[in-house]
Amino acid sequence: MTAGAPHTEEIAENVFAHIQPDGGWCLSNAGILLAPDRVALIDTAATESRSLALRDTVHTLSPEPVRLVVNTHFHGDHSFGNALVGPDAVIVAHERTRTEMADAGLGLTGLWPDVNWGKIDVTLPQLTYRRRLTLHHGDLQVELFHPGPAHTTNDTLVWLPGQRVLFAGDILLPGRTPFVLMGSVAGSLRTLEVLRRLGPRTVVGGHGPLAGPEVIEETERYLRWLQSVAAEASAAGLTPLEAAREAGPGPFEQWREPERLVANLHRAYAELEPGPLGAPLNVIGVFEDMVAFNGGHVPLCHA
Repeated sequence: MTAGAPHTEEIAENVFAHIQPDGGWCLSNAGILLAPDRVALIDTAATESRSLALRDTVHTLSPEPVRLVVNTHFHGDHSFGNALVGPDAVIVAHERTRTEMADAGLGLTGLWPDVNWGKIDVTLPQLTYRRRLTLHHGDLQVELFHPGPAHTTNDTLVWLPGQRVLFAGDILLPGRTPFVLMGSVAGSLRTLEVLRRLGPRTVVGGHGPLAGPEVIEETERYLRWLQSVAAEASAAGLTPLEAAREAGPGPFEQWREPERLVANLHRAYAELEPGPLGAPLNVIGVFEDMVAFNGGHVPLCHA
């Protein structure tokens, strides 16, 4: 299966979602917020060509420059295009995003060396926050808040209360298997409760199609199932890879990227022991387990 062409949908007045089908590995979504004299973006894209396509889309919506970019977390598929879409923009993110982004560098490209990444670089956030930050963008009130460890240890949720629109980053992935290797299962469940109380009408996940609040409930069911599988398999002496092979996708076989179950079980196993949520795991070793689960094939990436 190859990726389809990106498309942009207006989901509220002056609020757009830039969707990259099919939403698989490194095919992330972005948000476009218009104001009379400037544009703000929520995330960018993984490759040079996709970032420039996002920039061109912005130009069709507004003649004004991109002045602000919010990165929802440090992963390169959401941030490698920072300098390409808005070379003069201020980049905003959680304080740990800047640290993790600098540490990760262009490491993501090494997982898929055959992807045409183009001329990309790591452009770090210049403005960081710790807990909450409110932006006033034209008539839009844009609330940024860090929920604690979830998809990663440095996620930013972007909430537009007047429009009840939530840009969830990779905490919510409609139609895709969640991915909490660099974050926390328990922390994600706490975050979902916060999102439930917000009561979003429209959810833009980090990947996949637009969704409504039902994606919160679906993600919670998966994470509860994951915890149950981890507890039983660990007690039986199985490794996360063995547990994933035995459990399969369970009731979530319709979701894409089933190999993420292995990575998620590594995180769930870690949380069976006392310790801080989101403590680093061996990402390369876990990726090798995902490849093994996938029959020796590297997960598909159409970026």
